[in-house]
Amino acid sequence: MSPTTPIPELREAQLARVRELLRVVLPGNRFYNRKFNGVGASDVRTLDDFRTLPFTLKAELAADQTENPPYGSTLSFAFEKYSRLHQTSGTSTGKPLRWLDTPESWEWLLGCWRVSFPFMGLTAGDIIFFPFSFGPFLGFWTAFEAASRAGYMCIPGGGMTSTARLRFLIEHACTVVFATPTYALHLAELAAKEGIDLANGPVRAVVVAGEPGGNIPATRERIETVWGARVFDHYGMTEIGPVAVESHDQRGHMYLLESEYLAEVLIPGTNTPAPAGEFGELVVTNLGRTGSPLIRYRTGDLVRIATDSDPTGRTWRRLDGGILGRADDMIHVRGNNLYPASIESIIRRFSEVAEYRIVVDHRGSLTDLRIEVEPVDGDGRELAENVSRAVRDELLFRVDVSAVPCGSLPRFELKAKRLVHQR
Repeated sequence: MSPTTPIPELREAQLARVRELLRVVLPGNRFYNRKFNGVGASDVRTLDDFRTLPFTLKAELAADQTENPPYGSTLSFAFEKYSRLHQTSGTSTGKPLRWLDTPESWEWLLGCWRVSFPFMGLTAGDIIFFPFSFGPFLGFWTAFEAASRAGYMCIPGGGMTSTARLRFLIEHACTVVFATPTYALHLAELAAKEGIDLANGPVRAVVVAGEPGGNIPATRERIETVWGARVFDHYGMTEIGPVAVESHDQRGHMYLLESEYLAEVLIPGTNTPAPAGEFGELVVTNLGRTGSPLIRYRTGDLVRIATDSDPTGRTWRRLDGGILGRADDMIHVRGNNLYPASIESIIRRFSEVAEYRIVVDHRGSLTDLRIEVEPVDGDGRELAENVSRAVRDELLFRVDVSAVPCGSLPRFELKAKRLVHQR
């Protein structure tokens, strides 16, 4: 299925993939056998039939791994068939999900990245730098291996300080960098201190994933300015795989890899499909990860499917603005509902902010919110006042903003943890 496959043909192919997934998975997968209670591939004659199957929730997966340690009962085959282990960065309880893959499922994950590379306009001459340590978090493991197998020059940056990584990428004339938005900004911060001119360096593209940022205009603009490079946003999850990617000819949209995923959008907090073009929660089924599948998985990520005609002629659906937030990240403060991304979109307009943190205090009778901003230099008092005014003017909500000393807030190589709840 190519990105221009006619929609009726695309949906028919997805139905065939769903039926094959169920045929392969259900005989040995205890989790979905219990969940589907006797429903099999032969019972799914249409996509509407498929949509009657129950949703899969992250809380269910966490409970299953607690009850069936250490890997849960979502495995479709005998343990001896599996060759890879990765884990999430942590659930809402702080305990990560462990995820296993067979060689066949791993190949499917790599294939998702191989589908993504042309969207980003990678060329045979690109030299790709991966400036992070390869731990159990899936991170860019699959991107690195897929790019290497596709013939790109791939340079790992594990086991180095951030400053050493900067010098290494300049020395090897790397043209593409894969990183979280947070770490891309941290490298730029260090480059400025070290006198390294990233904006006039060899990097032409920064591929960001793992957290919001690439889709937040102010954060994207800041990364592109300091790197002198185009940002490409990418979306995926350890437990689901690489799901969507931004294209070089469609800024601000991410294409769902509909050859490999079946996606739905629900009205938040309900089981009801969201009307076309409306804000909703993304539900995803991976069509080829048979060793550890997720079927109708409620991601908790909030999206809006673009409804305008795609000028490129592609038929795969687009996420307008990428990932717009997370359902479980909404902050309820004194009658106001806020998402961290809306706060970041304001803070990142201030180039004087080196780092920030959002603190939600639940210890009193009313929930309070404050923002800590770390200035690039100086005491930051004027900066804090300016950020506070900008938040009030845009969100119509007064919030306490305070400056903290330079270098006092943590820096992150992978996913940033800027939202802190005090209970």
